[in-house]
Amino acid sequence: MDAKFLEILVCPLCKGPLVFDKSKEELICKGDRLVFPIKDGIPMMLESEARELPPEEEVK
Repeated sequence: MDAKFLEILVCPLCKGPLVFDKSKEELICKGDRLVFPIKDGIPMMLESEARELPPEEEVK
C-alpha cells in the first residue's frame, strides 16, 4: 500500500490511526481491536467486514 494513502486512512469507528500488517494485508485499529482486510489492494473499511482482534494476537 502507498504510504501517503495509509497516512490519511483512519478507523471508521473511532477515527484513530491504523497499523498496516503487510504480511497479512490487513489494517489494524489498536483502540477498537478491529482488523480490516485489504482485498485486491482495496481496504474494506466497513465494520461488517472487520474481524475482532483476539486477545492473544499482539499488535506491533
